[in-house]
Amino acid sequence: MQNITVIGSGTMGNGIAHTFAQFGYKVSLVDIKQEFLDKALATITKNIDRQVEKGSITESDKQNTLKNISTFTKLEDGAKDADVVVEAATENTELKLNIFRELDKICKPAAILASNTSSISITKIGSVTKRADKIIGMHFMNPVPLMKLVEIIRGKTTSDAVMKIVMDTSRSLKKVPVEVNDAPGFVANRILIPMINEAIYTLHEGVAGVEEIDTVMKLGMAHPMGPLQLADFIGLDVCLSIQQVLFDGFKNHKYTPCPLLSEMVAAGQLGVKSGKGFYVYTAGRKDLVVADRFRKH
Repeated sequence: MQNITVIGSGTMGNGIAHTFAQFGYKVSLVDIKQEFLDKALATITKNIDRQVEKGSITESDKQNTLKNISTFTKLEDGAKDADVVVEAATENTELKLNIFRELDKICKPAAILASNTSSISITKIGSVTKRADKIIGMHFMNPVPLMKLVEIIRGKTTSDAVMKIVMDTSRSLKKVPVEVNDAPGFVANRILIPMINEAIYTLHEGVAGVEEIDTVMKLGMAHPMGPLQLADFIGLDVCLSIQQVLFDGFKNHKYTPCPLLSEMVAAGQLGVKSGKGFYVYTAGRKDLVVADRFRKH
């Protein structure tokens, strides 16, 4: 399983491509515009340079990793020879289903098609293809090159053989794969996103401010990052999308997205990627400033 195709060159996609390439796989990175791919390669190069500076890899390793990555703007060109495809497009159900419909037509019959989805049903994705036994979830954590966990999601019809291949492939990346069954949010986000949503409710209801909430969780619960800062890091739009999947899947009011979360997404305040969420993010600054609307006056 040497030829890997990664669909989507955003934060998760470029991290997945970087990781596979670093461990000797030939990676085809696919996106709809060359400018997106160029930006991804610049990010990968920057991240590899940090690894070289820290001494975790050599300059030769850097060059080999970059040589292992090719870029494509046409799905067919990038996926036709793939042994494994990892889809890392935007967390949108219809978009993902359409990608898998196309991949099913393009890819060779033996190819395994994986999704990096953080919440969407693998069984549902498999249902739009003629190879449901070869559809699986590979939910990497961000930042991909550093985080050890990969949630491996088994759809209702995913075969044991495919599960073994994907688990072994994950281990070859020095990751720790954990098998979970298909359910809304799987394990990681079924637990994490409601916690973030509750933290936002706590702010929305005036129980405490942004820094106070994050400090309680960091110092009281030994979390390395507070839930509101983490939400900014994930992307508030992504948090909202996953929360909505949980609500739709479980039909339980406890999964209702906080109105403040919906309001912020509608206003384009998405966290780190937009420069403003619960905190304000300025290029080159390591300290965080609470956004004006959440400061105490």
